[in-house]
Amino acid sequence: MDLVESVYRVTHGFPKEERYGLTAQVRRAAVPVPSNIAEGQGRGIRREFSHHLRIGNGSRQELETQLLIAQRLGYISQAAVEGLLIASAEVGRVLAGLLRSVG
Repeated sequence: MDLVESVYRVTHGFPKEERYGLTAQVRRAAVPVPSNIAEGQGRGIRREFSHHLRIGNGSRQELETQLLIAQRLGYISQAAVEGLLIASAEVGRVLAGLLRSVG
């Protein structure tokens, strides 16, 4: 959820004409990461949890790609992108550990 909060803060500074474009896409990629973790865990079935962890990880990778696109377009600084990518990588490590433990 910290990653989502950071993404919202950073995208607040994107150009207004991107409100329905890249800004919305980046946010739509960030929100499903914790949402899928919660949904999968809430179902109480290991296979469902594993499935939702994989979906969340896919959204996380989509988010990373979109952040790099935003950087290339000059909407976000290299330092900000690096911080978000570090946070995303940490989430990825947590997801990988959860996937290993769930089986």
